[in-house]
Amino acid sequence: MSLPPGRDDAANDAPNSASLSAPSTRGPLGIVAGGGAFPAAVAEAARAQGREVILLLIRGFADPELERYEHHWFRIGSLGGVAAMARARGVRDVVMVGTVTRPRVRDLGLDWTMVRLLPRIARLFRGGDNHLLSGVVQLVSEQGFRMLGAHEVAPNLLLPEGVLGAHAPSEQDRADIAHAMKLLKVLSPYDVGQGVIVVDGLVAAVEAAEGTDKMLHRYGEMRAAGRLRFPPGRGVLVKAPKAGQDRRIDLPSLGPDSVTRAQEAGLAGIAFEAGGAMVPDVVGLVETADAAGLFVMGVAPEGRG
Repeated sequence: MSLPPGRDDAANDAPNSASLSAPSTRGPLGIVAGGGAFPAAVAEAARAQGREVILLLIRGFADPELERYEHHWFRIGSLGGVAAMARARGVRDVVMVGTVTRPRVRDLGLDWTMVRLLPRIARLFRGGDNHLLSGVVQLVSEQGFRMLGAHEVAPNLLLPEGVLGAHAPSEQDRADIAHAMKLLKVLSPYDVGQGVIVVDGLVAAVEAAEGTDKMLHRYGEMRAAGRLRFPPGRGVLVKAPKAGQDRRIDLPSLGPDSVTRAQEAGLAGIAFEAGGAMVPDVVGLVETADAAGLFVMGVAPEGRG
């Protein structure tokens, strides 16, 4: 989810995904669904493994087409009601996937459970994205659920290492990617964003609270206005999870829309950390990248390779 990721004291108290045993196959898997194609891809992967799924659809974010699965709609602040329903249905394992922008407190639609937690929730909103999401994980765990990552439920959707598609990065592109990966490692403790744009060695844009799409739009506007004088087909969007990030709750996804936005911004390609992003539609991704003349690749984490 693009509720941004986290690591603080609450995160340290929450179960670490690496220490979890294999997901239980007893009882349905609860998929808390935000926007985009990601929730359906995870649901299909779970069902292919013989797992029953119940989609918990967040109002205002989830696609109504997800109603083809067994589902329950809820407002993002109704933790008590949706948790009681899920427990009654036998849900014990939960995965959170899809796009959710950071909500305002007054838009949450708080139920009585959340009203009692309101002082604590208000404190979560005062911190950065890491602070917020680690608190969300803790709240879900306290309701009796085990939080799983999408990569644990659907490991086949993880971005592999190497070039996908017909177009490969140039030597300059590879140098820009290496520069970006080092920068993201340095920025990681500051809870900024997960993405940067580097062009010919210049850091042209850094993702902050606006998110990747708006960063790309901002970069495109700077090119159009002449503030950045790069010809089309130069520069790379690079994303990597933050150090210590809880990958159960904020692993980014990469799809055809990402390629389209990178093309509109005038970039040469996209590089994500291998194993650090989910690809719900790899065929669509490759076809779109090939048609756009962009490269897409998974790169080894900074410091390895």
